[in-house]
Amino acid sequence: MKLTTIRLTGGKTVAARVDGDTAVELEGFADVGDLLRRGDLTAVAGATGAAHDLDSADLAPVVVAPGKIVCVGLNYRNHILEMGRELPEHPTLFAKYPEALIGPRDEIQLPPESDKIDWEGELAVIIGQTVRRADAEQAAAAIAGYSVLNDVTARDYQYRSTQWFQGKTWENSTPLGPVMVTGDEIPDGAQLVTRLDGEEVQRTGIDDLVFGTVALVQYISTIVTLKPGDVIATGTPGGVGHAREPGRYLQAGQTLTTAIDGIGELVNVAVTEQVTAPAARDA
Repeated sequence: MKLTTIRLTGGKTVAARVDGDTAVELEGFADVGDLLRRGDLTAVAGATGAAHDLDSADLAPVVVAPGKIVCVGLNYRNHILEMGRELPEHPTLFAKYPEALIGPRDEIQLPPESDKIDWEGELAVIIGQTVRRADAEQAAAAIAGYSVLNDVTARDYQYRSTQWFQGKTWENSTPLGPVMVTGDEIPDGAQLVTRLDGEEVQRTGIDDLVFGTVALVQYISTIVTLKPGDVIATGTPGGVGHAREPGRYLQAGQTLTTAIDGIGELVNVAVTEQVTAPAARDA
């Protein structure tokens, strides 16, 4: 099963089931996160509604406002090695806020405060059941599906301190989508591929994770209750710009494409954020 979230006129969004090249509205559900919180995925298989061409639809982040976005750093072996680190004993976690999310075809806003914006293609896990201190079976059952995310990162802000958060959650920076798929849609040996203006910069099998998806749900749910619609970004493979000599970073006008077999691709153009100067106060 594939699900997506479509923007409608008037600022509204609606969840939709993907049937081939068509997205069928699931009336009454504002987005896939809302569907997971209130609905039963088995009930949407035969639902009917307004149809949209998937290629031309205005797609929102597949979950518009997750209660939690938990991200995992240094979770692919080849990325750990390129960053000069040892394999971790425990997952490295940080968080994003929903304001960071953009749709799978939206523009990535490059803030004027940073000139070292990097790409990090990732597999995203979307939670479908409430779990706390989940065992392996409960953790597997809690995964509703998977999506594609790019953890676009301001490297200069990330390394201002030992805490990465300030480089990771810039507004309008993180595409998520284009769909959520159930696990049966992802083929064995699925590859994550990131391209910059058509040049391949990352390619790794998603099975190269140090901590797999079930293990991550177990670990994170030990710390905090995971709820339907929460998102886990599972980490990026090798090939990031910051690890290159010299470093390479996103520039305005460049197109960042992030794809995972069986899920789909994000296609996002980087643009310079237009910052409005604050209005002058009366003396």
